[in-house]
Amino acid sequence: MKIFRDFESYNKSIGLTPPLDNNLDVGYYDPPKIRIFTDPVIVDFYRISIKIKYKKKSSPDVEPVSAIFFNTPNLIIEPGWDAEPTYTGMYLQLSKKIIEENRFLFKTYLDYGQHEALYLTDDEVEEVSAVFRLMIKYYKSEQQNFNVLLSYVNVLVSLVEAFYKRQFSTDPKQYNYIVSAFQQSLLDYYNHPISQLPNVQYFADKLGLTANYLGDIIKHFTHKSALENIHDFIIKRAKELLLENQK
Repeated sequence: MKIFRDFESYNKSIGLTPPLDNNLDVGYYDPPKIRIFTDPVIVDFYRISIKIKYKKKSSPDVEPVSAIFFNTPNLIIEPGWDAEPTYTGMYLQLSKKIIEENRFLFKTYLDYGQHEALYLTDDEVEEVSAVFRLMIKYYKSEQQNFNVLLSYVNVLVSLVEAFYKRQFSTDPKQYNYIVSAFQQSLLDYYNHPISQLPNVQYFADKLGLTANYLGDIIKHFTHKSALENIHDFIIKRAKELLLENQK
């Protein structure tokens, strides 16, 4: 499987504009010029991809959607985007180096690509597009205004946070099963002999989710972090055992 380790090789392969920087790349899609991979590939960096009025070739009767898609290192990109070349959009590419150096800016949303896209309303598309116009402006000035560019990246990530909270609340039924499955897994864990206290990663692995994604959904719907939910359950269980075994 082909692995793209830098922006330049990936952009050249897919038909995007050559990057101006090795750690942060911003640009607009030109769908008719984009080449579709015939085999799965991996990109060894982070991508935030915004596609506006995106319509699948395999679903011609379905209304087009606008959404943000996320790719992380080691996430396999399947061949073909199955997209009509009528959408517009933008992309932001981030090296692993810049993520590590500015981890506080990027929070947890970059690994959401393993689970779901972020679907945008028309008003949200306008907000994201406005931020991208400013990012492009400062990106083209290269290193002269890099801190300003990074600030706008932070604004984009903050918008993503707000929009995901709106998405979680719009269709709670889609996420309730995750909360229920987490609570059931916690109950099941303590119905068997245990050797250590469980952590969030343990339950994320059981549910086939990333720890960040599970934690964010649990926090949104219970108003407590996943770890707080685990601790609350342990305390409740301990109280029950003390009442059952007074001696």
